[in-house]
Amino acid sequence: MKKLLSLAIGVLTPLLIFAQNQPLPVKVGDKAPAFTEKDENGQAISLSDFEGKKVVLYFYPKDDTPGCTAQACNLRDNYKTLQEKGYVILGISADSEADHQKFKEKYNLPFPLLADTDRSMHEKYGTWQTRMYKGKSYEGTARITFIINEKGVIEDIIEKVDTKEHTFQILN
Repeated sequence: MKKLLSLAIGVLTPLLIFAQNQPLPVKVGDKAPAFTEKDENGQAISLSDFEGKKVVLYFYPKDDTPGCTAQACNLRDNYKTLQEKGYVILGISADSEADHQKFKEKYNLPFPLLADTDRSMHEKYGTWQTRMYKGKSYEGTARITFIINEKGVIEDIIEKVDTKEHTFQILN
């Protein structure tokens, strides 16, 4: 029994460690880290381009996967409402510009997708994390959304994103 308990603790401990979100280097009330990244068309986009506007900066793991597609399409379907509330939407992952372009065209996404292929933005925002899938750990993007106010300050951080109801999370 003692060996079985020891084995169970050895197996479950890594799962518990990786199941918890890792601490982010930024928090609500901090100035959002500045960035300039290329979108799906190779156009440079900077946070400073949106001074005076509210920005939804959503990090997602991979183009054209079920959860990421549900999230992007939820934002697409509610894009007009988000715009009316003064929000600019920026999606970001470590995928390439070409992958973003295909994803954007396939789902008719009306907002830019930023290609953080060197993961520099992921590092600034703390979204490149050790993840766990089917008992194995890997490094990848944590699905986290940052709401940045008109002054460039992080107003909210959504760490438990509901991909099918993300707009509701943003507006509430």
